[in-house]
Amino acid sequence: MAATLSADEIFHEFKEHSIAEFFRKNSQMLGYSGKVRSLTTIVHEYVTNSLDAVEEAGVLPDIRVDIKEIGESRYTVCVSDNGPGIPSKHVGKVFATVLAGTKFHRYVQQRGQQGIGAAGCTLFSRITTGKPVHVKSATSKERYECDIDIDIKSNKPLVKNMATILAGGVAGTTVCGEFAEVKYENSDHGVYEYIKRTALSNPHASITLVEPTGKEVVFLRSVTELPKRPKAIKPHPLGIDVNDFVEFAHRSQSRKLSAFLVEAFSRMTSGKIAELKDVSHDIDLDADPTKITWSDAERVVKAFKQIKWMAPELDSLSTIGEKQIEIAIKNILAPKFMSVVERKPKVFRGGIPFVVEAGIAYGGESGKKVDENAKDGSVVEAEGNVLRFANKVPLLFDASNCAITEAVKGIQWKRYGIANFEEEPVSIFVNVSSVYVPYSGPGKQAVAKEDDIIEEIRLAVMDCGRILQRYLSGVRSLQLQESRYKTIMRYVEQLSKDLGEITGVDSKTLEASLKSTIEKKYNKLFADPEKEDASIAEEESETEEAEG
Repeated sequence: MAATLSADEIFHEFKEHSIAEFFRKNSQMLGYSGKVRSLTTIVHEYVTNSLDAVEEAGVLPDIRVDIKEIGESRYTVCVSDNGPGIPSKHVGKVFATVLAGTKFHRYVQQRGQQGIGAAGCTLFSRITTGKPVHVKSATSKERYECDIDIDIKSNKPLVKNMATILAGGVAGTTVCGEFAEVKYENSDHGVYEYIKRTALSNPHASITLVEPTGKEVVFLRSVTELPKRPKAIKPHPLGIDVNDFVEFAHRSQSRKLSAFLVEAFSRMTSGKIAELKDVSHDIDLDADPTKITWSDAERVVKAFKQIKWMAPELDSLSTIGEKQIEIAIKNILAPKFMSVVERKPKVFRGGIPFVVEAGIAYGGESGKKVDENAKDGSVVEAEGNVLRFANKVPLLFDASNCAITEAVKGIQWKRYGIANFEEEPVSIFVNVSSVYVPYSGPGKQAVAKEDDIIEEIRLAVMDCGRILQRYLSGVRSLQLQESRYKTIMRYVEQLSKDLGEITGVDSKTLEASLKSTIEKKYNKLFADPEKEDASIAEEESETEEAEG
């Protein structure tokens, strides 16, 4: 019989652990699972931080990514930007404190949200190589470099070898780290594909990638206008739950609940306060918000849902833009046809604003390139693929768990002229922008399957699909006409000779006349493709305006 243990003996090993210790043992939750994915995750975290910092400074981003192989499954990664730099007093927390940063507590659209990314990279470097990351940064007031490590047990930074850099040069930040258990690979989930898609969703950025072979790939910016800068807004009453309400209330500086509501939430006015009082007499609007109970908060949140509200403010959202997406798709995918749609802002969970942008690219470099004979490379076919983005950031992993994938795959593509989506040279582009993207995990590689988001993505892609269907119908009509034209022209010479013998008219004259008549009949086959495309685009624009 096994010996029994007392409660004291069981709890003898009870210990408290930091969030950094948790992620050290569960690094796969941050995207560090598999060698290729781990390297892509590192680049993803550094590049998104750089893009956010540079844009906040109001500068067109110039980003450089250098990757070098220094051993088996061992690489150095350096990412440089032309942003505003990081004050030295904050650099440790930026790169080595999990859940610390400028983003988590702000109600504004940004690529990063949780304050985990850069610190997660430092943590991964620590647990795979035992080495710190090296940072160089220049602000308007100082220039320095240092090594940064992380104290995993306390989730605190260890800043070492701080040194001042001589004056000169421009502002910006460079971070370099050495990582093991990673691999560079040119695949759909590799660094190159990530950078390519980042350039696609951020056409205002210039991004240079130096691969381990030394090859330098430059994705030049295709637009010179910065996207609209999103503004921080207050949360909407319909987008709040009871737990958040209690947290906000207990941190309030207001003396009365009514003042707290006006101060903390958007669309909250004195008129709405009066409506709240009418729908729920149990709410004490003079109560101290810092002492509100859970049941009090439940009554307020329930009352919120009984009132009609204006839609959330949209200043917090920043989309890529239809024209910018079109330019980027042309430059990178060079399709024969494309259609781009930006839907009107919607809300999910009752009060969180979001916008869906969608595009379809057909032909050219669209679709995945599937090498059926990898050894000799002789057969390369196109497959339909979905390019997923959230707040302009590529999502390369966890596709099966993503709202975007579910929405796109659920569409009946035959209605839009696509017989088999998996075998067509077509790329579907979807970007979801929101102050709060509901990711399905800390790795931020899939959008959670919120019903409102799925439906809006579906409608956006279907809008594009209808325009594609008209294009494909026109293409197939021309193909049919071309087949008929070639069939008829095959017999013109013989027919002219036979008619000449019967009528006595010169056969060459008859042949020229017949060819002229046939070409008039099939004049669309000889039209200028560019003029035809322009005509189709103009017709589509007029149709959309009429429908609007």
